[in-house]
Amino acid sequence: MASLSPAFLDELRARTPIAALIGRSVRLTKSGRDSKGCCPFHGEKTPSFYVYDDHFHCFGCGEHGDVISFVMKSTGAGFMEAVETLAAEAGLEVPKASAQAAEAEHKRAGIAEVLEAAAAQYQKWLLLPEGKPALDYLRGRGLSDATITKFQLGWSGEGRGALASMLSRQGIKPEQLIEAGLMKTSDRGPVDMFFSRVMFPITDRRGGKISFGGRILGDGQPKYVNGPETPAFSKRRSLYGLNFAREAVRKGEPLIIVEGYMDVIALAQAGFGGAVAPLGTALTEEHLEDIWHLSPAPVICFDADNAGRRAAMRTVELALSGLAPDRTLKFLRLPEKEDPDSLIRSQGPAAFKAQLAAALPLSAILFDMLAEGALTDTPEGRAALRGRLVEISGKIPDKALAGEYRAILLDRFFAERPRTGSKIGSKKFGSPVKTSLLRVPRPAINPATADIERGKILTAILLNHPQLLPDVEEAFALIDLPADCARLREAFSAYMASGPDLKLHQSNESLDLQGHLTHLPENALRIAAARILAMSPLPAGAAPGATLAEAADLWWEMFGLMRSSRLKLRDQRDEQRQRYMAAPDDPETVQKFIKLNAALSRAERAERDPD
Repeated sequence: MASLSPAFLDELRARTPIAALIGRSVRLTKSGRDSKGCCPFHGEKTPSFYVYDDHFHCFGCGEHGDVISFVMKSTGAGFMEAVETLAAEAGLEVPKASAQAAEAEHKRAGIAEVLEAAAAQYQKWLLLPEGKPALDYLRGRGLSDATITKFQLGWSGEGRGALASMLSRQGIKPEQLIEAGLMKTSDRGPVDMFFSRVMFPITDRRGGKISFGGRILGDGQPKYVNGPETPAFSKRRSLYGLNFAREAVRKGEPLIIVEGYMDVIALAQAGFGGAVAPLGTALTEEHLEDIWHLSPAPVICFDADNAGRRAAMRTVELALSGLAPDRTLKFLRLPEKEDPDSLIRSQGPAAFKAQLAAALPLSAILFDMLAEGALTDTPEGRAALRGRLVEISGKIPDKALAGEYRAILLDRFFAERPRTGSKIGSKKFGSPVKTSLLRVPRPAINPATADIERGKILTAILLNHPQLLPDVEEAFALIDLPADCARLREAFSAYMASGPDLKLHQSNESLDLQGHLTHLPENALRIAAARILAMSPLPAGAAPGATLAEAADLWWEMFGLMRSSRLKLRDQRDEQRQRYMAAPDDPETVQKFIKLNAALSRAERAERDPD
């Protein structure tokens, strides 16, 4: 064990979700944010074995440990054997015991000592008269003295070797400062990496110093500077605020990924302790692994400007290969020109809390992110977008989840198919002038009679295209139907409850009608179904030869014209939104909200833009 560095063992633990590992051999159930099960180390019938974020504990026999000790205790493996097994699964290479490895660990330990000494000096300078501009800046940004102390913020001084001079009294040489990323070589010898900057210590997940970031006072550039890569610091593996966020998330707070130091600090001061930020780089695979290890549904909260939107899209593309039924992302889009820090300062913590409660799952916003800027006014443009939707969903390794995303994206794609027909003001110069014809007044339409006919058409569409049932089931249940259609609807519901995999048939234009009718339990229902299908004239979109997209367009158009049903759907969507706000982490609640919201959008669009 002594030959392996604490940094490597920490990364191995972070890359190995302990609940998933233990769940392979122990049946676990959720208990709040944690999991519990019957202890594998002693016989028991009542669960007393609990699995937390980074360790397990049995209240029955007292066994306790992390992922490494669990493998050792459950399989009888030695320490190195357990480490090698876990490292192979995590894609890590176990460092070889060597003089070079020992030297590297010694070097990291030395760097940590230098950084601790520098942090203490920066904090002293902040409270001296020379640090007053920096302290005024921090207080002007709304930070309390307690917050400044908690995050160990400081002042770099004016440079010119001041840090080297002060730390030389502790026996620290300029070469050590260069190695720690606090100085750099130049033609004039070693010079300070940071000067005239507010200093932000960067720590590892345990709180040990690994580097610094500095913000310049005034209008100089670059505004922010991070320390260089060192044996102790790697930007692609480090997240600002992770040491505080781990504890907050463990206590039930949401994990929020923001853009900068001040966002993390402002959120923590406002009571949102689960915030972290990447360090001058986009989120990386290593970041996502750390993030998902803490929370199955972290919230991405980047700025609403173009750079923020591009960063969010890059994050999505990177995250797709890691999505799983128990690993997703949520997105919080703040108002234009706002970031978490500015929103809290201008409107208070309650405003951010409201925004956070409205964060949407990736599945609810992915289509809009992909469609932004796409040319959809031509068949070529729409074909390109459709190909992009299929390509993106195909990057998800879990096939069932990929299929769900593909269905959601293509549902939105077909729901937003442009309607054909002329628009006001679209006539071009030179078009032939149409002569007016005598219009005979039409007899008044009875709304109740019209809705009965629409209900029959909706039922006919589903008889010929039962693949639509999963997408329209919620809306169909709200319609006041004629007796025969209502009985058929009950049969449809029973058929759906039996679990047919209609998604498998999405690639076909229709299912075998006779085969579908055999699921209807009574002869009377089969007769009713035949009578409805014999309606004359049956709209083209309801016919067996219609494409699935044409059938879906007609179904939602008919539904959109039934005002009372549409209002019921809106009420149901609003009720589900409240359930979603109360339980945003419940997958079933989220999916139902998305489904109802999409259904209502499609119905209202059909009402506004009838063919």
